[in-house]
Amino acid sequence: MLQAILAVIVFLLLFLFFAGIRIVRPTSRGLVERLGKYKRFAMPGFNWIIPIIDNIYVIDITEIMVDAQPQEIITNDNLNAKVDAQIYFKVKDDEESVKKSQYHVNNYKNQIVNLARTTLRNIIGTLTLKSANSERGKINSELQRTLKEETSSWGLEIVRAELKEIDPPKDVQETMNKVVKAENEKIAAVDFATATETVADGQRRSEIKKAEGVKQAKILEAEGEALAIKLVNSSADQYFTGNAQLLKKLETVEKSLANNAKIVIPSNTELVNVIGELAGVAPIRK
Repeated sequence: MLQAILAVIVFLLLFLFFAGIRIVRPTSRGLVERLGKYKRFAMPGFNWIIPIIDNIYVIDITEIMVDAQPQEIITNDNLNAKVDAQIYFKVKDDEESVKKSQYHVNNYKNQIVNLARTTLRNIIGTLTLKSANSERGKINSELQRTLKEETSSWGLEIVRAELKEIDPPKDVQETMNKVVKAENEKIAAVDFATATETVADGQRRSEIKKAEGVKQAKILEAEGEALAIKLVNSSADQYFTGNAQLLKKLETVEKSLANNAKIVIPSNTELVNVIGELAGVAPIRK
């Protein structure tokens, strides 16, 4: 009988031991409550609780993404825009933060979504549709900052907030597309005109350079001809003037002799010298 009782007790103890085993993964943390009151913090690995008396609540501490769900928001220029965003967050892994995520807020995932939707309405409501599309980075930063401030007591870390879409009404989108197309065509036309002007300017400069080259060649040719004439004149002045005078004197003697002029030749005088003296030529010395 005693052995049976001992066997039952051992069985019950083994049952309680195995029933109380809890394994916490590295991606989670646990909160152990005893009779509805917080008892201790359960780290990853082996944990044991008293069955029935203790309860363990396992909280995921990995990064979580929630969608803020599309909503219609009226922009500052009175246009309805369909806006959606995604929020990335996680529960901090320290004991105090895990406790806050369970004891300071009821269902933090839903609360994050509602808070993000409200914050988006407040931010985009102050912007025009055009500025909202062009300032997505600013909207993301403002949304993340606001969520951080509002969830500071929830034990959460807001990793990032991303604006998923800002879709204007269909007719407004079509008009915006036409405006963008017209702007692109305008820029292309300006670029083409600039390129054409650049080519024309290059051709004009080339013609000017060519004309300057022809002009310079003609100037150099004229200068060369002038220098040649100058050298000819200089040579004529240097070598031809005396010979011309001599030729003139010889012509005078020739005319004198042609008129049967009589020439008296002194004794002991060469005829050549007498004729040379008449022509102004130095006599030939013996």
